[in-house]
Parts: sequence; structure tokens; C-alpha cells
Amino acid sequence: MHRERIAEMRPPIAIDANHFARLSALSSLTSGPMMDVCEYLREELDRAHVLPAEKLRPDIVNLGSQVEFRDEQTGKSQEIILVYPFDADITLRRVSVLTPVGAALLGLSVNQTISFHTRTGERRELTVLKVGRAV
Repeated sequence: MHRERIAEMRPPIAIDANHFARLSALSSLTSGPMMDVCEYLREELDRAHVLPAEKLRPDIVNLGSQVEFRDEQTGKSQEIILVYPFDADITLRRVSVLTPVGAALLGLSVNQTISFHTRTGERRELTVLKVGRAV
């Protein structure tokens, strides 16, 4: 029940059907230290509205999106590119969907805010400011 209440407080999200099956498989393969973020990603996928790629609005965070977001606790804005784990490279601001930030941003649209917990259990809120295609 508590988990359902948390899910109800999350904003609606949409995910590209082309990535949905791959993300679902990815979220169920990992264990150990990644287990919590995989569980969170599965919860997000379960509640997502899955759409064909051509119907996904361009202001929705998808794999390959360049995303500018603000951390509501610090007021700091950052820009990242959301990628699959094997493409992640923090020095290039390429953030994996299998990180708490990556999983939280997936499927959000501009001006949506989501609350989630970091790996250390800290509650964070992120607001999407801008979404574009990575170059």
C-alpha cells in the first residue's frame, strides 16, 4: 500500500515502445548493488504509458535525450544525455538509465518534477527544464 501511494505521487510518464522490452529485460537481469535501482526502473516501466516512437512527444525524456534538469534541493541545474549502461561515461555527461537519476528522468516531460531516493537513501527532487536530441 505504501509503495502504491508513492507511485501515485509520481508524475505520469511515457516511454518509447522500441526501448520498453529492452529496458524491461535490463531491469530484471541485474542483482547485487544495482538491485534497488533495477526495482525502481521496473516500477517506472510498470506505470509508464508505452507509445510508438513516432507518437512520443519530443519534450519527453527518452534514451538518447539530452536533458537539462534542476535539483530542487540545491537549485543547481545540470545537463546530461540519458543512455544505456554500456554507453555511460560521466566525463561526457552520459548517464545510465540504471542510475537513480537516469531511472527517475526516464519518461518525464518538460516542467515535470519527480521525487526519488539516491543509493544512500537521500530523497531528491528533479525538475526537467529542457529536452532535446543528443548530437
